[in-house]
Amino acid sequence: MQQLATVNEPAQALCAPEQAFLTDDSEAVLRFACDALNAGMAAVLVTLVGIHGGAARSLGAHMAVCEDGRYCGFVSGGCVESAVAHEALLVMNTGVDRTVRYGVGSPYFDIVLPCGGGITLALHKLRDSQPLIDTLSRLSARKPAGLRYASASQTLISETNPAKTDWDGTDFVVSYRPCVRVMVFGRSLEAQAAANLSRAVGYDVQTSEGFNPKTSFALMDDDTAVIMLYHDLNRELPVLQAALAARPFYIGALGSKRTHEARVKTLTGLGVSAEDIARIKAPIGIFAKARDAHSLALSVLADVAAARLARCAR
Repeated sequence: MQQLATVNEPAQALCAPEQAFLTDDSEAVLRFACDALNAGMAAVLVTLVGIHGGAARSLGAHMAVCEDGRYCGFVSGGCVESAVAHEALLVMNTGVDRTVRYGVGSPYFDIVLPCGGGITLALHKLRDSQPLIDTLSRLSARKPAGLRYASASQTLISETNPAKTDWDGTDFVVSYRPCVRVMVFGRSLEAQAAANLSRAVGYDVQTSEGFNPKTSFALMDDDTAVIMLYHDLNRELPVLQAALAARPFYIGALGSKRTHEARVKTLTGLGVSAEDIARIKAPIGIFAKARDAHSLALSVLADVAAARLARCAR
């Protein structure tokens, strides 16, 4: 892949970059790029492929830039995105992929990252929307997906069983997980607050006034968090049994330590293993004694986010 030139760049008639909308969601960025290609416009996918020291975004973060100058996504805290969009427009004109480095080790001394580190970006001119379509289709079907960028051939291919986001030889692989699904159970103000906050975060939120074991069990996939905010252990029990029979990455239940002791005793009597019981986070949340609904919702959603990050880091 061609390294970015720092001098004698050919003059180009370029559009002024303009942020289309704010998002750091990879799925939204890929969809933006796919829509641009399907509308007959050229587009560049930018990927964060190297972090040197500190960085505001994780490896694999994306931007997408289309030929009219509009772009979305973040590869930093907002420090370099406009400059990156300009570089992407140059890539569209030359048709040659390139890498760009900002911060530590960069030739661009006038662009400084506040974190004090450096980032390396791969800019790829998209030539085919099919890899993006395949990736988006898998994510829509709540299946893991991946994109492999081969820098030597300047090609992008979709993968159905992606490895962890990282370099694989001379290729860079980005792994994607479906959107977090949050299932909130409970007829309470606490449940309502948790559902509203989950929607604000951008999670796929499912609530259930009445519990249907068949339909609810089918929704509890590997990217699901099950949140039980009942004030009645008997009402909670069928939901809890369904969650333990599935493999959601998070199961949390409301109640004090004494309440959880009663819960454990009931489950043990029903033959549930100690290993499965240990999957239940109770008392739910990251900080104790959250007495109002909104504090509890913050506590629970922070716990869910931490569990998700830990799972993706494995």
